[in-house]
Amino acid sequence: MPEYIHVSVAWPYANGDLHVGHMAGAYIPADIFARYHRLKGNHVLMVSGSDSHGTPILIEADKRGMTARALFEYYHRRFLHTLKACGISYDLFTHTDTENHHRIAQDIFRTLNERGYLYRQTQRQLYSETERRFLPDRFVEGTCPKCGYPNARGDQCDSCGALLDALELINPRSKTDGSTPVVRETEHFFFNLAAFIPQLTAYLAEGKDHWRPNVLALSRNKVAELVGRPITRDIDWGIPVPVPGYENKRLYVWFEAVMGYFTASIEWARNTGQPEAWRQWWYNPSAKSFYFMGKDNIEFHTIIWPAELLGIDGLYAAEGDTTPINLPYDVPANEFMNIEGQKFSKSRNWAVWMPDILTRYEPDAIRYA
Repeated sequence: MPEYIHVSVAWPYANGDLHVGHMAGAYIPADIFARYHRLKGNHVLMVSGSDSHGTPILIEADKRGMTARALFEYYHRRFLHTLKACGISYDLFTHTDTENHHRIAQDIFRTLNERGYLYRQTQRQLYSETERRFLPDRFVEGTCPKCGYPNARGDQCDSCGALLDALELINPRSKTDGSTPVVRETEHFFFNLAAFIPQLTAYLAEGKDHWRPNVLALSRNKVAELVGRPITRDIDWGIPVPVPGYENKRLYVWFEAVMGYFTASIEWARNTGQPEAWRQWWYNPSAKSFYFMGKDNIEFHTIIWPAELLGIDGLYAAEGDTTPINLPYDVPANEFMNIEGQKFSKSRNWAVWMPDILTRYEPDAIRYA
């Protein structure tokens, strides 16, 4: 009997062109996998899109003197061209600034809040007195307290992959002007990940022999130490927080970007004139979802996204249907591709860019290299 296979592919930030690392690490493996299952006669839904929000977009837009919207729309068009040229067979490649994604992301926020999984807390954050703004995520860099990498970001280290609080950085500095920030207080919503420790522990303990050992080990090691994480930011670009008094804050990009697999499935169903069809991949106990990405995204897809799904279980389910929402069946994350010992990086302009290589080689030569 044909299976329902959901192929969920990492969403690239729309702040620069796609590079060979993206193709080798996520998009070509996912495409091969999807084509294989289509040939088997399975029902495949392969979705992804441009990650349109967050500090990476704002930093690059500021650097170029563009609006965030103009920047992401420019690169979204280039992504579509590159992916088509390489024969990547998405059923839908969308972006996170659609009305559909905004609406569903806010519904997910409200659902988690109403069910008691979100809470407000005042926290200390880095603030630039010269720029007169808080410095969330990639607006600040410094030395990683875990591995000593000198250019770790305020939310994650590019070198060791550790998720960070900006206050942990050693010798932090503004990404924009290099100034030394001060510490100020600000209120944010937090996602109570600790509430899901028992469910996530059980999820990661059962039937995971098909997972890659590094993915499983990293995920299991992280669960016991889970705490609440802030899921709103003091920025003006992204999805508005649907709570009075939070008009000047936005949802944290990683909190809402992983929702894209869910929102894109619903968008695809509506676009194809079968608005209920998405449930065959999300509220079907025999369906399987596979998430393709680089290893720096593992924790977001094996812990944070499953916690969100557990927290919204039943959202948009058919009336009377008590089938649990599907959690990731497998997360085949790949290692980084390096040049001269350093990982590919759009933000640091260290890569072999796909638009360049496509001017010299045919797509099949790239796909099968």
